[in-house]
Amino acid sequence: MSALTQPRNTQQRTGDVHDFPVAAATTVHQGGLTVLNGGYAAPGTTAVGLIAVGRAEETATAVSAGDASVRVKRGTFKFANSVAADLIAQADVGADCYIVDDQTVAKTSSANTRSVAGKIVAVDSDGVWVSVGLGL
Repeated sequence: MSALTQPRNTQQRTGDVHDFPVAAATTVHQGGLTVLNGGYAAPGTTAVGLIAVGRAEETATAVSAGDASVRVKRGTFKFANSVAADLIAQADVGADCYIVDDQTVAKTSSANTRSVAGKIVAVDSDGVWVSVGLGL
């Protein structure tokens, strides 16, 4: 494709909710931290190379890759805090946190075995507020 030589009507996506195709043999649960794994939506899990995209707005199950899609919202959501040395504290606000599973985040990458969930916004006694999603 070459550079423009005349005006172009460039399409736009707006909003905080996007649909993603679901990975094969996978269920994404409503309310869960959702990631892209190889371009397909999946529940958050301890693994590297995942891209956190937000919170699932519905439950969706795919048998084959892409035969279902899930609506995912980006924003700031409360997830469960990890334990022991990976417990997130008030002093960690503003830092990255890492995915343990689709409802839990941790302070560290556990020797580079976890993907980034997002930025820590606040810490409550019952969880961690995390800013998560594409473009955030």
